[in-house]
Amino acid sequence: MKKSSQVCVTGPLELYARGYRRELARQGYSPWTATAHLHLMAHVSRWLADEQLAPADLDADRVELFLTDRRASGQVRRLTPRGMVPLLGYLRGLGLVPAPAAPAPASLLDQVLAEFADYLRGERGLAEATICWYRYVAGLFLSGRLRELDDMGALSATAVNAFVLAQAGQRSLGSLNNLVTGLRALLRFFYVRGYTAASLATAAPPTLGWRDRGASRGLEPDQVARLLGSCDRRTGAGRRDFAILTVLARLGLRAKEVAALSIDDVNWRAGELTVHGKGNRRDQLPLPVDVGQAVASYCRRGRPRGGCRALFVHVRAPYAALSLTAVSHVVVRACERAGLPSAGAHRLRHAAATAMRRAGAALFEIGQILRHQHTVTTAGYARDDQDTLATIARRWPGGAA
Repeated sequence: MKKSSQVCVTGPLELYARGYRRELARQGYSPWTATAHLHLMAHVSRWLADEQLAPADLDADRVELFLTDRRASGQVRRLTPRGMVPLLGYLRGLGLVPAPAAPAPASLLDQVLAEFADYLRGERGLAEATICWYRYVAGLFLSGRLRELDDMGALSATAVNAFVLAQAGQRSLGSLNNLVTGLRALLRFFYVRGYTAASLATAAPPTLGWRDRGASRGLEPDQVARLLGSCDRRTGAGRRDFAILTVLARLGLRAKEVAALSIDDVNWRAGELTVHGKGNRRDQLPLPVDVGQAVASYCRRGRPRGGCRALFVHVRAPYAALSLTAVSHVVVRACERAGLPSAGAHRLRHAAATAMRRAGAALFEIGQILRHQHTVTTAGYARDDQDTLATIARRWPGGAA
């Protein structure tokens, strides 16, 4: 196959071929793959010229028409809509191609859910993952209840209680707690927007606090050691996974916080790490020597070069930041290699808290590292340590019992 620099692009996209070539290189595509993408760009450009179209005409319908024409001609037999994503993404970034239109709400329920999501995003400033969950809860609650807008005004505390009680038999305590939180957000939204005359948020019955049940779920030190030992640090992927597991186990970061780390968040001279936490918080944590060594080894000999500023990136092009799910999968795969039961990234947060507690750290110190707002949250990591819990327990009125 020709080198990417030898691919000739003519037509409406000719002016953008050089920039696209640089962008493919920046994202870490191999020369062979970059050449294939540039050939596709050349095909699209010639098709636009033949059809007397401009890049701005490449909406979803015309993209499908292009794919149909290419398949019919036999020139590109394996081309799929997914194969068009890199090119269309680049052209959209330049403002040349219109963004895909959001589907119009198909029903009244869809309209209300869309308005609810906009409220959570614009007025509450919630994260997208939280918005998706709250919208899902709203859909569960309103399904079958919403046929007219007036139906929302007829909602009652009885209906709210009945919904929660029905869900209680199908969910764990943690899931039920999250469901009630989302339901209360929906009921507050109804009141704020005037759909209900009174706020029904308090009608959602409180559930048993799942944080107060059972012993700490942290992994044992030997299990953490087996997870770390399962990483093949002779490879770039192994160094990356080792660094991620070390950050999780030593600093107790959440998976989302690890995914959000960038190169700029590591202050090597000061020995600090900036963490982007819940509620748009930014906290500086000390960078332990072993964590710094693991991250430095990955950056020097495992992290792909490119323009992405995320600290942990995919091992294959395009070199984009790992998602929250990808970070969790790193832990799951390490459990499989180590022969341990499957565990999520949050188990390592518990392990970090347990390790600090066993080393003699006070609960308020553990809370500072984990960035808890309330001491009672930190106390959950010491449920099986009666001596530590005694340090924060209130004295019994009238003396010792």
